[in-house]
Amino acid sequence: MKKLNKKKGILFWITGLSGSGKSTLAKRIYPYIKKKCGPSIYLDGDSMRNILELHDYSFKGRASNLKKFNRIVKLLTDQGINVVFSLIGLMDEPRDWNRKNIKKYVEIFIKSNVKKIIKIDKKNIYKRNKNVVGVTIRPQFPKKPDIIINNTFDKTLKSLEIELLTKIRKLLIKKKLLK
Repeated sequence: MKKLNKKKGILFWITGLSGSGKSTLAKRIYPYIKKKCGPSIYLDGDSMRNILELHDYSFKGRASNLKKFNRIVKLLTDQGINVVFSLIGLMDEPRDWNRKNIKKYVEIFIKSNVKKIIKIDKKNIYKRNKNVVGVTIRPQFPKKPDIIINNTFDKTLKSLEIELLTKIRKLLIKKKLLK
């Protein structure tokens, strides 16, 4: 495999509806990113909200959280650390901020049908919460993500992982982030 062109870290911003498979896929690709791209960290929106005690799930609260997350990932990538970050993050402004302020930014959208997610609803998120993106909060889906993975829940996790890793490899070579 090719070697990483390294000065600043790469941000892999993995976004999608709750229950779409973002965190599962992020955890599965993280070892590859760490091995091929160097020092890396995996973060997820739920853990970050808990660590920082951010419990406002309204649109305004989520927007405020995303601004904090933007600054944290910039701090890490500026120090040469790659960040694999899975979060709902379905707002245009934070993604636009990433594109303008983080040179090595990879936006990954896990696209899923909210009706299918609600039917599966493994975590009961859609039944027990009132501020749910995709139901009571209108999502701002990415217009031009670098990578789209369609999770229709009829493929294995392994096949989705392979699809995502293949697209990441091609994109990193295209963006000259792998030599």
